[in-house]
Amino acid sequence: MTVIVPMISPVAAVDPAPERVGVLLVNLGTPDSADTKGVRVYLREFLSDPRVIENQGLFWKLALNGIILNTRPARKAKDYQKIWNTEKNESPLKTITRAQSEKLGAAMAGRDHIVVDWAMRYGNPSIKSRIEALTAQGCGRLLVVPLYPQYSAATSATVCDQVFRVLGEMRAQPTLRVTPPYYRDPDYIEALAASIKSHLATLPFEPEIIVASFHGMPQAYIEKGDPYQSQCIATVDALRARMGLDDKKLMLTFQSRFGFDQWLQPYTDKTIAKLAKDGVRKLAVVMPGFAADCLETLEEIAQENAEIFLENGGEEFSAVPCLNDSDGGIEVIRQLVLRELQGWL
Repeated sequence: MTVIVPMISPVAAVDPAPERVGVLLVNLGTPDSADTKGVRVYLREFLSDPRVIENQGLFWKLALNGIILNTRPARKAKDYQKIWNTEKNESPLKTITRAQSEKLGAAMAGRDHIVVDWAMRYGNPSIKSRIEALTAQGCGRLLVVPLYPQYSAATSATVCDQVFRVLGEMRAQPTLRVTPPYYRDPDYIEALAASIKSHLATLPFEPEIIVASFHGMPQAYIEKGDPYQSQCIATVDALRARMGLDDKKLMLTFQSRFGFDQWLQPYTDKTIAKLAKDGVRKLAVVMPGFAADCLETLEEIAQENAEIFLENGGEEFSAVPCLNDSDGGIEVIRQLVLRELQGWL
């Protein structure tokens, strides 16, 4: 018997459209308005986070609701008003983070399946709203980018906590990745060194000392295992090596302490006052732990600590801008994102 096998025309394989990937930049947060009400709402959310204030017991709740939220918002609102972006009616942190997102998106041109967005851990736009927006655009994969070079439970971890809470409410979850801290990444160190050099070239004076000021943290958190302090030290060690400076020319300090517990030392304000009293007349301060300028850099360092230095005998003071949405700053984020997207692109 002869069997005739019909010829079947081959069907060309068609690659499915690549799944869209959401890239979500996340920074700390900001009040929606520079008034007492706006700051109170922001501080309530921020200080109610057990990652920030670990002991959320009755004593803290009484202090928070009975004292802190009735006194601190008015004072901090005045500080925000000093730096507020009145044109957009928002904080500089919001302005800069938006610009970082837009420029990163432009730097990803040609990769139409990548959608870049941004959020704040506290305040708006919320992490929940932006994850929902990304999934609505067909992003089945999500890369979260905490904009903190150095990891701490009070920053990077609480971003992840909130992302997990949002995903926990979703039936169709996106596949998730989170970028690691980049505290000694060569691109980051190079960008810091270049930004310091570029800024110093614009000054009419040469600083005798550069202070690298990082946001502080209770010493107890480090004793419980938080790696933040060691990563700050690693950043400054790498920056010293890159710039050819020793620990007397590039000093490490910690700012923004709150409450009565012992925080990481040396303290920035006390160090700056002592330097001036000891005869240092020209000083520059860089804030490597902040990816974008905010209240802690523009008001606390550039204004408050400048006054401390001048009042104690200093003569010339300058705060080096954060990397912000500079070309170097965006390249740091772009390279970080591309590394973590390997296998997804």
